[in-house]
Amino acid sequence: MTVTLLSPQQEEILALLARHPEGLNSESIRNGLKNPPHLRTIQRWLAELAAKRLIAAVGKGKATMYRLLAPLDIHAAAPEAKALGAEEVYETYIPLSEEGREIFSHVRRPRGGRTPVGYERAFLDAYIPNTTWYLSEVTRKHLHRIGETGGFERPAGTYGRAILGRLLIDLSWASSRLEGNTYSRIDTQNLIEFGQYAEGKDAQEAQMILNHKTAIELLLDEAESVGFDPHTFLSLHGLLSENLMPDPDASGRLRSRPVQIGGSVFVPLAVPQLVEECFHDILGKASAIEDPFEQAFFILVHIPYLQPFEDVNKRVSRLGANIPLIGHNLAPLTFIDVPVRAYIDAMLGVYEMNRFELLRDLFVWAYERSAREYILVRKSPAEPDPLRLRYRLQLHELVADIVRNKRPKILQTIEQFAKKHIGEQNRSAFVEMVQDEIKRLHPGIIARYRLRPAEFAAWLEARKLEC
Repeated sequence: MTVTLLSPQQEEILALLARHPEGLNSESIRNGLKNPPHLRTIQRWLAELAAKRLIAAVGKGKATMYRLLAPLDIHAAAPEAKALGAEEVYETYIPLSEEGREIFSHVRRPRGGRTPVGYERAFLDAYIPNTTWYLSEVTRKHLHRIGETGGFERPAGTYGRAILGRLLIDLSWASSRLEGNTYSRIDTQNLIEFGQYAEGKDAQEAQMILNHKTAIELLLDEAESVGFDPHTFLSLHGLLSENLMPDPDASGRLRSRPVQIGGSVFVPLAVPQLVEECFHDILGKASAIEDPFEQAFFILVHIPYLQPFEDVNKRVSRLGANIPLIGHNLAPLTFIDVPVRAYIDAMLGVYEMNRFELLRDLFVWAYERSAREYILVRKSPAEPDPLRLRYRLQLHELVADIVRNKRPKILQTIEQFAKKHIGEQNRSAFVEMVQDEIKRLHPGIIARYRLRPAEFAAWLEARKLEC
């Protein structure tokens, strides 16, 4: 049922709840109305809205909190939006808090009207795990309730592996779409399940999706060991950036040069030593956070804000945000249907204002949508190398074999493999590609070959003995 079929008083209640995504109790709702009736009347209106599945009631008795669930016309939630042009109106189905609206108003101003700002270390330093909260207690409880899958007592990653096929497609597609990827969901499914490349699409789009697939598989395969540590996040970057970086040596490594954010007046931190220091600080704080949703949101805020890599930072943050959800067997955050512009606006709020409320509003809405999907399930990058894209599986198999088995005659091993598995016209190029990959192997990219740090270290030691 749409908002227009409700009474004016009920529309006012929905508008009030839209400005308070963390929820309100009946007394607070009564105090927020212009002409409040008796509390029992308000409770009757709330019961009707809950019956129509427009709001959710969390808790019992006087402690019951009411929260908006349904799409809402932005003009009902914010009468002042009527004065804005069509391009200035936020997505009509994502309810915003007052703080979120304030941020939105700032980031939609022309770029020339926004003051350039740099990285503020104090924003990170001010966060104290389990004392500072970006998500309120009410919001965290709500997210736990809707994300519960009944798998808390099972080994980490049990639920994620049970929905693996759907998760690989949804998260690979939705996260890539936020980067401008034009593959449709069905295109993504055909690529992941059948290896079919969409006609007329740029090769980097297929590479981006396949990289997501590999990184998600890592999070599920290693669910009990991955965490908020440098190896995990460098590995995620190494996987997500494979064949997409202008400088291949930057894959799986922290950046050593300045970067810029297109369309923003934010200037990221430039000193490599400080980037590394903040990177470790972020992961240390994230690891200490006890609530999985707070952990997820903290990573979504601070990894992109620091920009620790030359590119692919937001992709790393989106997959990194799923680490605690997978580990606790909660429904994943797939970013299904998240509007690109809404995501950009929310990140600009973090970059330019050190404000997370707009991103929080989007995060809560996105998780509600993602969790609902999975509950139903239960009942500018560089042009990719076409050769590498075509022989991706063979490359991974061969590199893993060379390292894991400490092959002494590397060139001979590569040439024998190529003669057996690679067409004659591509053999010499394949041999050269594998040699280059072996030369640039480092801990940040070994995860793409399913190699463990101990295996890589043993291989390095064996090579030293050969010399």
